Amino acid sequence: MVEYAFYRDVWKGEMTEQEFAAASRAAAAQLERYKRIYCVTAPEEDSEAMALCAMAETEHFYEAAENGQLVGGMQLGSLSQTSAAPAPDLSAAAKSRELYRCAGLYLDIRRNEQGVAACG
Repeated sequence: MVEYAFYRDVWKGEMTEQEFAAASRAAAAQLERYKRIYCVTAPEEDSEAMALCAMAETEHFYEAAENGQLVGGMQLGSLSQTSAAPAPDLSAAAKSRELYRCAGLYLDIRRNEQGVAACG
């Protein structure tokens, strides 16, 4: 698990401590799953913490989307703006791909030739 202070001060994240706690638990569980399946190594000292922050942000995004909390526009006084961007893919497969992509931004993830997770 990564500490909230790291997320807030180093990652510069904007989730509340409670939101981060829930999202980082889910992210850590997914990273542990990757470690069982793949050879996962951290090339730098903070690589795993950075990966967990990125994955927690993804978890938080998908949770917000599932709860209908995605922002499609904004209003300031009498001015308003809506987003014309297409809706993101919110499927379980898309979430899985994004979590793996986020982990891979900071960690080296690979299988050996036989498809068995083994580092060395």
